[in-house]
Amino acid sequence: MGTGRGPLFLRRADGWLLPLEVERWCARADAVDLMVLGRCEGAVLDVGCGPGRLVAELAARGRPVLGVDVSEAAVEHTVRLGGQALRRSVFEPLPAEGRWDTALLLDGNVGIGGDPAALLRRMSQLIAPEGLLIAETLPDVDVDERVSVHIVRVTDARGAAGPDFPWARLGTPALLRHAARAGWRPADQWMTGGRSFVALRNRRDRGDRLDRSTSSTAEPPKSTAVISSQRARNP
Repeated sequence: MGTGRGPLFLRRADGWLLPLEVERWCARADAVDLMVLGRCEGAVLDVGCGPGRLVAELAARGRPVLGVDVSEAAVEHTVRLGGQALRRSVFEPLPAEGRWDTALLLDGNVGIGGDPAALLRRMSQLIAPEGLLIAETLPDVDVDERVSVHIVRVTDARGAAGPDFPWARLGTPALLRHAARAGWRPADQWMTGGRSFVALRNRRDRGDRLDRSTSSTAEPPKSTAVISSQRARNP
């Protein structure tokens, strides 16, 4: 299975190209994915869920899980696989903020928004105190490329391009530096199948942005998909 219609690339203004693993993202969760999912705790939020292979795998196991992506096609694909997903930016209001047990930033999604520090601060608002964040980094490379230099766009093999958007690329040391400043505690790091991962614990105090009257366990929304607007609103 693999219907990503690749190849696709991230293209920088200076012509630099990064191949995107679209076919893998559109396939079923592989052995490396399954190892990561085995580390997840409680209710899971998959930020930048893409075509939804991880959301679908967790849902098939009966786990509470929600995918979030700005792509309408990605959300629709996730729902077709049997998962729940919202078409929304991670920086917009989301369900159960402060109560997710685990969040995922895989497949390069630490680059969302082009500002890793801002993204990590936002993730700390979404995850419960001492909750788990699992992020994928660049293997064996101390790279810290951010929005001020690297505005990118997605292109195909024929050169057709989408709109510009900010992005970032991080190796493990860079991610750990940003995480420490954003209030995260390192929990683990590992490599497998040529991919590199970091697990972090949220050091946010339970009184910060968390309603004490609510349950500590997140639940996905009842609807399977929600199309987002650009204005803030209650999910």
